[in-house]
Amino acid sequence: MKKQVGAKKPELSELSRVKNRVSFLYLEHAKLNRQDSAIVVADSKGTVFVPAAILSVLLLGPGVDVTHRAMELMGSAGLSVVWVGEHGVRQYAHGRSLNHSSALIEAQAKLVSNRRSRVAVARQMYQMRFPDEDVSQLTMQELRGKEGARVRRVYRMQSQGTGVAWSRREYNPNDFDSGTPINKALTAAHQALYGLSYSVIVALGVSAALGFVHTGHDLSFVYDFADLYKAEYSIPIAFQVTAEFGNDKDIGTRTRQAMRDAFMDGKLMVRMVADLKKLLGVDNSDEVSVLNLWDDRLGLQKFGVQYAEYEE
Repeated sequence: MKKQVGAKKPELSELSRVKNRVSFLYLEHAKLNRQDSAIVVADSKGTVFVPAAILSVLLLGPGVDVTHRAMELMGSAGLSVVWVGEHGVRQYAHGRSLNHSSALIEAQAKLVSNRRSRVAVARQMYQMRFPDEDVSQLTMQELRGKEGARVRRVYRMQSQGTGVAWSRREYNPNDFDSGTPINKALTAAHQALYGLSYSVIVALGVSAALGFVHTGHDLSFVYDFADLYKAEYSIPIAFQVTAEFGNDKDIGTRTRQAMRDAFMDGKLMVRMVADLKKLLGVDNSDEVSVLNLWDDRLGLQKFGVQYAEYEE
């Protein structure tokens, strides 16, 4: 019999639920290995042991070397792994989701595939931006117009409050340095917000591609979701950084660092998780799931049963 190395793979019932885990851990310039059920993190300052089951998202920054054994542990613990840029402000790739349940992505697919329910979710997303108004009867065209006016007001208010001149939003995605300081700061801030939104979406096992307002892109839902928080996070931070460092050639870096600092307390991540579940109408998606077989006539059937006796 082959001897088992290290700790056994945990059962789903043994894993911590999403709400009981630490929101995320960012690492850079370190070597990651495994000892039993802990991730061994070693850098120039020393070595620490991190239990994999207590983390929601592990952000791997520049200079990280990770072993196959460490990745094996992360996968079995349901830990979402995201490869990011410096200080976690750019998202490059991700591993499996934390969530073992398919409830959220099934709800998302069902809602986005029906015209009436898709509009209802889109209205709900706009309602979050207009808490004191009723938008339940507005068309998508009316909602877009209302949102456009709101964003213009936000830009105008931030310009007046910070003293940063503002005319319009314009940028060349292929030439970042050609933009004005405020437009470069806005681009960097929005990218950081997209990265965090993407991390939350993939950690919960939701599709980044199935958007309700945006469509046709593999990040459609990321853009939907991030738009909920721009007026509160990326836009004001971009104006504040520009007001202080407008002539700095590294204004993009300074803006990403400011966004990182705004994310540090983890409150936005917790809020995002709650908002996402509410939008999709699923409040128990972090419960332990049960794998079933689908049947068009009999409904869900047990998995792991020998069905050969039913063969005609």
